[in-house]
Amino acid sequence: MNRATVTIPEKLFFKIGEVCAITGIPAHVLRYWESEFPMLAPQKNRAGQRTYRKRDVEIVLRIKELLYEEQYTIAGAKKKLAGELRGTSKLKVVTPEMSGPQLVVSTDQAPIYVEHVAALSDEQKSALRHLGEQLRELLALLDSDVMTNGPRRA
Repeated sequence: MNRATVTIPEKLFFKIGEVCAITGIPAHVLRYWESEFPMLAPQKNRAGQRTYRKRDVEIVLRIKELLYEEQYTIAGAKKKLAGELRGTSKLKVVTPEMSGPQLVVSTDQAPIYVEHVAALSDEQKSALRHLGEQLRELLALLDSDVMTNGPRRA
C-alpha cells in the first residue's frame, strides 16, 4: 500500500487506532516513530490520548514508504524526511538582477508571482531582500531548535 493509494478521511483529528487502520502500522511502532522522528509529534488531548492531524498521517505514510519500500535506515529516513519537509516551503527570494516572471512565494494552493522585477522600486527590492534574510534566519533557528530539542509539546 503506497501513499498514492491511501485515502485519508477528511477529519480534523484522528485517534491512534484510526491512524493504525489507515496506515497499516501497529500502535507500538507509531509510538516508537514519534521518539525517532521529531517531525511526527501528535498532540495529546486532556485524557492523554494522541490526536493526529492529517499532516501527521501523511508523515506516517511517508516514513512507512521510506523504511519499508525504499529500504532507508531510521537515521537515513529521518534525514531524508527532514530535507523534504524543509523543501516544502518553496520560498525563493527575488533579487533585482532577475528579469521576467519570477516566483516569489508558492504554497500548494496559491503561487504569487512578480511579473516584472525591474518595475519594482528600490524600496520594494530592498524590502524583499530584507524579508529573505529574516526568513533564512528564522528557518535556521527553527531547524536548529527542532533538530536539537525536538518539537515542543503542550
